[in-house]
Amino acid sequence: MTHPEQPAKVRRQRRKVEDPKARHRRHEAMEAVQMLDNLRHTFANPLASMEYFYDLFERVYCKGEKIHTGKPMVGTLCIQIPYEVIYALDAVPVRLCNGFHTDEQSGGEFMPAKSCSLVKATLGMLKQRDIPAVERLDFMIHPTTCDQKTKAIGLIEEMEYEVYHMEFPRVKESEESREYWRRTVRKFTKDLSRSLGRKITRKNMKDAITKVGKAQVAYHRLNELRRLDPVPILGKDIFLITNAFFFDEIERWTKMVHAVCDEVEARAEEGFNAAGKRSPRILYTGSPPIFPNLKLPYMIEQADGVIVADESCSANRLFNDMVSVDEWFLYDMVDAVADRYLKGCTCPIFTKNDDRKRRLAELAEQYRVDGVVYQSFAGCQVYEMEQRSIQQEMERLGIPMLYVETDYSPGQGGQLSTRIEAFIESLKVRKRRQNHTKEEA
Repeated sequence: MTHPEQPAKVRRQRRKVEDPKARHRRHEAMEAVQMLDNLRHTFANPLASMEYFYDLFERVYCKGEKIHTGKPMVGTLCIQIPYEVIYALDAVPVRLCNGFHTDEQSGGEFMPAKSCSLVKATLGMLKQRDIPAVERLDFMIHPTTCDQKTKAIGLIEEMEYEVYHMEFPRVKESEESREYWRRTVRKFTKDLSRSLGRKITRKNMKDAITKVGKAQVAYHRLNELRRLDPVPILGKDIFLITNAFFFDEIERWTKMVHAVCDEVEARAEEGFNAAGKRSPRILYTGSPPIFPNLKLPYMIEQADGVIVADESCSANRLFNDMVSVDEWFLYDMVDAVADRYLKGCTCPIFTKNDDRKRRLAELAEQYRVDGVVYQSFAGCQVYEMEQRSIQQEMERLGIPMLYVETDYSPGQGGQLSTRIEAFIESLKVRKRRQNHTKEEA
C-alpha cells in the first residue's frame, strides 16, 4: 500500500544537491549584486555614463562572463608589475587581488586567523580556479612587495600555478636600488617574451607605452574634476572605475572614462553638487578598496562625506607618474618603464615613507580636504605600523584623521558605520566653527 507522504519523499530524494563550486559562485554573485545595488541606487542623480561600468561588473562578477579571449592572460599580484611590457607582448594583464568575503573564508584555511583579508581572499579565489573575466591564466607574476603575499606564493605554487618572481627593492632613494630594479625589469621582459613565445619589438613597446599613457591621461582628467567645489562626482564612482581597470580592455576603458569626464564636466558647468551642501571633503588612504569590498567608501559617502582624493594601490597610485623616455630604443624604453614603477611608488613597504607623507600632504592641500580616513586590513602589519607616522603628519598639517581596522566581514557594519558617522559630524562641527571664526575676524 502506498502512503500519502511517499511522493513528497520521492521528490526530496530527487532534489539535486548543489555543487560546492556552484554554491561558491552563487555566494560571490550575491555579494557583488548587493554592492552594485548599493552603489547604483542609494545615491541621487546617478551618472548615466556610469551604466557602462555597472553593466561590466554585473556581467563579470554576477553572471561570470569571460570578456577576454584569444590572447595570453597574465595574472598580476601587485600594481608594481609593468603593464607596458605585458601589452607590448600582445598579452592581457589581469589583477588578481580579490575583495570577496566568500573567498576570504575559503582562503582562511591557508593563513593564520589574523592575516590580511585581501591575501586570504586571493588564495581562496585561486583555490577555486575561477578568475573573473578570464577563462585561464597563462602566467602569474609576483613582485616581492607585500610580505604576506610573498609567503603565500609557496601555497599558490602548491596549487600548480606557474609563478614568476620579480625582486623589488625596499629602498627607493639609492642609485643601487634603481639599477637593481632596472635589471629585474629587463630580465622580466626577456623571460616573459620567451615564456609566451612572442618577440618584443621597439614599435610594440612604444605603442604599449602610448596605450597606458592614454589611460593615465583619461584618469588624470577625471581626477582633476574632483578638485572642484562643489564636487561634481562621488568617490564611490571613482573606485568602481579604477577597479574596472584591473580587468577591462584598456582602450575601451579609456574611452568610457572620457565619456564619464564629458558628463561630469557638463554637470560642473551647471554648478551641480554630487554631495550635500555641508559634506566634508575626505582623503582616503591605506589598504585598497577592492570590489566588492567597497564598504568603507560607501559608508563614508552614505554618512554625507565625499571622497575627493585617495592614495591607495587600487586607485590613484595606479596612474601616478607617466613614462618619461629619453631615447626610443627598446631597452631605453624598458628602463624608463622601470623608473616609472619605482620612482612613482608610494607603497609603505619601503624603509622610509617620506614620499608617501609628501604625497598625502600634496593631495590634502590640492583637494582642500577636511579630514582623512585611513583604512588598514586587520593583520596587514605594514599599514598598521605606518598609520602612526601618517597620523603625526596630519596633526602637523592640522587635519583630523580617522584610523579604522577592517576586514571583509559584513558583520562589522554597525560599529564601523557609527564611527564614520561620528567622524563626519565632527568635521562638520569643526568646519562651522572655522567659518564662524573667519566671519568674526
